[in-house]
Amino acid sequence: MEPICAMGVAARLRSEWDRNEGFGQNHMALKFLGQDFESLRTRCLQSGHLFEDDIFPAQQSSLGFKELGPNSSKTRGVRWMRPTEFCSDPHFIVDGATRTDICQGALGDCWLLAAIACLTLNEPLLRRVVPHGQSFHQQYAGIFHFQFWQFGDWVDVVIDDRLPVRDGKLLFVHSAEGSEFWSALVEKAYAKLNGCYEALSGGSTSEGFEDFTGGVTEMYELKNAPPNLFSIITRAVERGSLMGCSIDITSFFDMEAITFKKLVKGHAYSITGVDEVEYRRSQTKLLRIRNPWGEVEWTGPWSDESKEWREIDASVRSRLHNSQEDGEFWMAFSDFKREFSRLEICNLTADALQSREVKKWNSSLYPGEWRRGSTAGGCRNYPATFWINPQFKIVLKEPDTDNQEGCTFLVALMQKNRRQLRREGKDMETIGFAIYEYLGRVGVHLKRDFFLKHTSSARSELFINLREVSSRFSLPAGEYIIVPSTFEPQKEGDFVLRVFSEKATDSQELDDEISADVPEEPVLQESDIDEGFKALFAKLAGPEMEINVAKLEMILNRVVSKHKDIKTDGFGKETCRGMINLMDTTGTGKLGLTDFHVLWEKFKRYLAVFREFDIDKSGTMSSYEMRLALESAGFKLTNNLFQLIILRYAKSDLNVDFDNFVACLIRLETMFKTFKTLDADEDGLVSFSFAQWITLTMFT
Repeated sequence: MEPICAMGVAARLRSEWDRNEGFGQNHMALKFLGQDFESLRTRCLQSGHLFEDDIFPAQQSSLGFKELGPNSSKTRGVRWMRPTEFCSDPHFIVDGATRTDICQGALGDCWLLAAIACLTLNEPLLRRVVPHGQSFHQQYAGIFHFQFWQFGDWVDVVIDDRLPVRDGKLLFVHSAEGSEFWSALVEKAYAKLNGCYEALSGGSTSEGFEDFTGGVTEMYELKNAPPNLFSIITRAVERGSLMGCSIDITSFFDMEAITFKKLVKGHAYSITGVDEVEYRRSQTKLLRIRNPWGEVEWTGPWSDESKEWREIDASVRSRLHNSQEDGEFWMAFSDFKREFSRLEICNLTADALQSREVKKWNSSLYPGEWRRGSTAGGCRNYPATFWINPQFKIVLKEPDTDNQEGCTFLVALMQKNRRQLRREGKDMETIGFAIYEYLGRVGVHLKRDFFLKHTSSARSELFINLREVSSRFSLPAGEYIIVPSTFEPQKEGDFVLRVFSEKATDSQELDDEISADVPEEPVLQESDIDEGFKALFAKLAGPEMEINVAKLEMILNRVVSKHKDIKTDGFGKETCRGMINLMDTTGTGKLGLTDFHVLWEKFKRYLAVFREFDIDKSGTMSSYEMRLALESAGFKLTNNLFQLIILRYAKSDLNVDFDNFVACLIRLETMFKTFKTLDADEDGLVSFSFAQWITLTMFT
């Protein structure tokens, strides 16, 4: 068995309470690793010393572990320097943040830089990531900070400005003109958040989109575009979503190659508008697209100088047409699908949309975890364990429009903290989800029989080893459950599940309410006990006619040694002490005849439950058999509580033997009865002084 860390559980509860108070929102960002920017800067200004970050030090370990490891040619000759040490007049931002501030260095994080470049097109969103008031001139103390969205929370990351430099130039991201450093500092803060610079190598623009906005991203391959894609884009514009598009490259030499009609391959474009115009007596769908370079524009139909503009209504032309060489142009939707390869839509949450004019998505977010033995059930291919995965209910109330039956919603499943684990040789798990019609059942965690009898209504397109899997669905109004999982069982990880919907929905995590339906103990008189049991008790108890911890340990171990169909390491003193504490009505720490009789009947009942739910007759109880057995014994528990039970009572192979099964039941029953005794007004709340709390916890 592994030890349970009470401090870890307490920290988790504290985090939940803080989140309920609003911590983790952009205006109340969590302080990453406890570092507070304002207090650290004030201390440095008062002391006259520039900030040095010991948590993310100017050392090899902050660069990487393999490609950027100690013996890599890429890191040979690297020095950590502040911009003030190698630039005569460094600036944080000059004339606003622009695309030319973001030039890639010796790190394969172009996905991140493309996302930052798109962010520069939206000043309010940029300011959420890059807070105002930072400078190399006013109140400069060698310290900067940035904010990123991480799995449901905004976190504020503090860094010093010592950057990796070789031959007097920045090793990684840099500005085109060389004296502007906000983008290099953003990259360093993001590297700190993920463990090191090398952890940023390889990724998708959508990952950057989401960590800079808190939005949820959809990706469409345009050669397989859904028939309603133009409608999807139109609604995305209405909701202020970020949209990027690109043309696939087929070889290294294609990178940033310019096509015949002046589109750039392997380059991130932004979609900034959508419209429909009457052209030659029919409606033509148009998209407005921007090249972040600010130049090099499409020269095909509907481009700035094309003849199509002369054949539409003058008022429409004056509203839409712009002939400047500013990198922004219109093109027909049909040409867009043919010329471009991929579209990414980052749907923003309501808190990121400041304009009152845009329509806002309704969104819900749920953190969760897959843990071996308790909530890591694998996909539907593993019916014995699939049901133990976390489950989330969504209620779709009304169709998107009056003449539609379907309710549109997005489901996005994101696994957490996987870049940080690269240093340990781990990478993304293969993840996905399934959606089932709920059929009006009560709000409890569904068990195995439900999934054996019902097929899914929808599911993620793939189980894939990406940070996030997302899909758009349209289902009739009703109640559904979403089951996120890894592909194989017993794969551990943390995740967040997000649901974005066109219309308001209700959603919640499906979990059993904590309850205990334990039979009342009979109030026995000695005359109620048969003579055979009395004689047995007299023999076991000795002349004192009482059973203490040592005697109970001997009795139980002698009994279980005769049951060859169950496995046990034997009952220890702690378990026996817990049993006596539960049954002792005299306060002596020993059991008399009537108390021992009640305990004996309880022990026989536990043995019967163990045998019934040891379905494979292994002599031990698997973790999922354990959950069913606990419910049969009268205990309904949440996923989190069951995880703690498995950590505490299961062996390394995740099986629970009989003595640990009994110890668990005794502990649960003791805690329920103790709380019930203290909850005199039955309102589900009990108050303690510290002395009462520590007395109770030390005793139980």
